[in-house]
Amino acid sequence: MAERRAEPSEGDVPGFELPMLLFAGFRSIIDELHRDLAGHGHVDVRPAYGYALQAVGRDGATASEIGRRLGVSKQAAGKTVEKLEGLGYVERIGDPRDGRRKLVRLTARGVDVLVRSAEGFDRLRARWVEALGADRVRAMEADLRTMVPSDAFRLDVPGWFDD
Repeated sequence: MAERRAEPSEGDVPGFELPMLLFAGFRSIIDELHRDLAGHGHVDVRPAYGYALQAVGRDGATASEIGRRLGVSKQAAGKTVEKLEGLGYVERIGDPRDGRRKLVRLTARGVDVLVRSAEGFDRLRARWVEALGADRVRAMEADLRTMVPSDAFRLDVPGWFDD
């Protein structure tokens, strides 16, 4: 894990440092996960694709539904779906409930990348536990649950960055 930095005293910590450290932690986890995924044959997957694949879900979804879940337009969702389809992560089929609609669903490759992502996140958390200790990681997670609004686990992160 990274070398430990000296902790400044409370009055010396600028307010912008907390969100930057939280983002840097997030970014380091995501970057490491994607290196691992690339080693398992998912070299073309990007962080935003993970959100899109989650938006597709186990039962599939229309491009409109995916757009709503991601907080982007139907057209933007459609472009992402085209990219994911070209990479073999999703496929479009006729909706069995409504023949006028197309349903986007995960392929075996799409399921594989999500399963490997979940396993990778577990391994990365275990590394944090190894470096920081289980009690500190659990305390950090509990503190974040206290401070983060209950509706924060949303899939619209890619759209939020564009706002």
